[in-house]
Amino acid sequence: MNISEYKGVFVFAEQRDQKVQKVAYELIGKAKELAKDLDTTVTAVLLGHNMQEEAKKLCFAGADNVIYADHELLDEYMTEPYTYTLHQIFGEKKPEIVLYGASAIGRDVAPRVSARLKTGLTADCTSLDIRADKDNPEQLNLAMTRPAFGGNLMATIVIGNHRPQMATVRPGVMQRAAYSEENKVNIEEYKIDIPADRKNVEILDVTRIIQQRMNVEDAKVLVSGGRGMHGPDNYPMLEELADLLGGTISASRAAVDSGWVPKDRQVGQTGKTVRPNLYIACGISGAIQHLAGMEESDFIIAINKDESAPIFEVADVGIVGDIFKVVPLLIEELKKEQAAKA
Repeated sequence: MNISEYKGVFVFAEQRDQKVQKVAYELIGKAKELAKDLDTTVTAVLLGHNMQEEAKKLCFAGADNVIYADHELLDEYMTEPYTYTLHQIFGEKKPEIVLYGASAIGRDVAPRVSARLKTGLTADCTSLDIRADKDNPEQLNLAMTRPAFGGNLMATIVIGNHRPQMATVRPGVMQRAAYSEENKVNIEEYKIDIPADRKNVEILDVTRIIQQRMNVEDAKVLVSGGRGMHGPDNYPMLEELADLLGGTISASRAAVDSGWVPKDRQVGQTGKTVRPNLYIACGISGAIQHLAGMEESDFIIAINKDESAPIFEVADVGIVGDIFKVVPLLIEELKKEQAAKA
């Protein structure tokens, strides 16, 4: 393989319900950093049907180019049509790097595409950067870092002799680039003919499940509980605090493993990575696996009776005390403030 033929950083722009997902914009932000180090361009790849306006938004979000494959079979995600289309695009365009979101769709399609392109894939990355090859300093490779051994170690993986270099990246890890409608719009409508034998399933109906709680990755305020909550019966207190602040609850792995909180609420290396404006950690000691999922929050308040808890090392405000006394006082003060405003 002549790896010098491969150029550019490509981002798979995942869409659902004809809306580009948040993780795609996050990946474009990181792709711009990587492209700067490689002196190349960023290309977003969008698959869908009648999504020209969404394609423009990818340019406004920082993509230099957009490849838009429009086909009826690409309207709703189906494994084989998406795999076939991405394989065709990447095989023809020869990108140096391809990034996917580590979502249900990204985790399904990325390994299939990488297998057909006979290249490697690093899954569930939390960090990406460009490094010179130790044996050939003129060759620059993508260094992909991900949790290993249950989150106890961080492994950095390099694909030295194959291209494209491919990675899935957790939502909420990367920073979005500045959005501007003044950015140049450069969209290539990619003509794709999907053979009939690539449609191995048929979607008869799509049922949308409405979540009762806000997604932790979208919340501006998170009130998170850990082992110190002592059981599921104490979480309504955190829910009340979160509601008063316009947010939602989350949890550490210990609370999820104990069955106190659903898995989709988990924050940490083996859960979700979040960047809320306010993160309140209640009864969370601050193991490194948890800190990796929330330490980029804008403002962190930690409440723990153990003054030596590691969570205080990343907290902007630390309260050493009993959460079952501190949290009710916070709730009481917030209610007074809201009543006064009313």
